[in-house]
Amino acid sequence: MSKRVVRLLGVSILSGLLVAAAPIVASAASQTASTTVNATVGSVISMSTSTTVAISLTPTSGGVVSSASDTVSVSTNNALGYNLTLADSDATTNLVNGGNTIGAHTGTQASPSALASNTWGYRVVNVGGFGASAYTAETNNGSSTSTWAGVPATGSANTLKSTSSTASGDTTTVWYGVKVNSTKANGTYTDTVTYTATTN
Repeated sequence: MSKRVVRLLGVSILSGLLVAAAPIVASAASQTASTTVNATVGSVISMSTSTTVAISLTPTSGGVVSSASDTVSVSTNNALGYNLTLADSDATTNLVNGGNTIGAHTGTQASPSALASNTWGYRVVNVGGFGASAYTAETNNGSSTSTWAGVPATGSANTLKSTSSTASGDTTTVWYGVKVNSTKANGTYTDTVTYTATTN
């Protein structure tokens, strides 16, 4: 009886030694996560003009036409481009010198026409009905056949250009012409036009 007990104890001790001798293995835990970085670049636009267009005329009884140009420059980072419009700065489209006026021409951008005496207007090559032919300044031209449109009143702007990509110093040349005869009093006749450049 006692011998059996000793054998059992011997087995138990041996088993304990085997367990104690086994190596301890450490396990590492890890986890990953991702973050998306979004940098949103806003749309900006800038514009400059010549600020003043000076037109000189020496009238005759039959009337003369003189013209000069304005350069409108637009820059934008907008990927869809921009629209450029033109209108008078207010509801009065006359050139004014005290109580004297030079009226806006009745031609339109879609259907421009030769200036009538004592009127003024604008033209942009290759826009509307102006055609693609190059235009150069006129000085006291008594037989002008160039065509013009009256500048529309504020709130009724005409579109001069529409683009579809970014732009850097993109220029549009806008011509202004005046026809007067010798019935018009001398002096400087003035009005203000407004260009608006809007991103698409």
